[in-house]
Amino acid sequence: MRLKSNVLVVILLISILVVSCDSQIKERRLPIVGEVDVEYKMVNGKEVADTIYHVVPEFRYINQDSVWVDSKDLKSKIWVTDFFFTHCPTICPPMTTNMKRLNIMTDDLKDHVQFLSFSIDPYRDSPSRFREYIVEHGIKATNWQFFTGDEEATHELARDFFNGAQKDDSIPGGFGHTPYFSLVDTKGHVRGIYDGTDSDAIDSLAKDIRLLLKTEYNVVGSKN
Repeated sequence: MRLKSNVLVVILLISILVVSCDSQIKERRLPIVGEVDVEYKMVNGKEVADTIYHVVPEFRYINQDSVWVDSKDLKSKIWVTDFFFTHCPTICPPMTTNMKRLNIMTDDLKDHVQFLSFSIDPYRDSPSRFREYIVEHGIKATNWQFFTGDEEATHELARDFFNGAQKDDSIPGGFGHTPYFSLVDTKGHVRGIYDGTDSDAIDSLAKDIRLLLKTEYNVVGSKN
């Protein structure tokens, strides 16, 4: 009887550990990227600390259909963003290929995810050029917008998405920029940064998109 009881105890402990590990997986949350500040305020006569997280600023751009799009109109969805230009001869082609692959991988979540590609070369990247680029790359996505607007403002905006962009005539294509894809939640918090030229990073991003939607918005796709 003692042996049988010991076996039951071991089984019970294993079961508890499994449940505990499973609950930890379910409770995992993506971090909020960026510096964190603390603001103190008085509430009912008591000083309360409020955590302030980095938020991407509002923006307004023209898309590939020559339509003005305001960031406020996109806040109901999470975003995957990058900064590129259509004449880029180096990292942009693989970035676009990987963004296309990611879009296809998350097609079952297209009602909840918006892909945004900002051009850092607005003088050459017009809406009509975007439409040519979309055809050239065989992009069929309905939830992917290409934006063109003020060059300086876009380079500034890139930094808010933890990217970098600058004009540099010594670089092939005339612009230098980082290859990162940013995952942004509906509050404008950046929740992850991924190398858009790396296939493994794209696979991780696809998983994190599903994790973010499931844990914070109760959205589960057909491929989950």
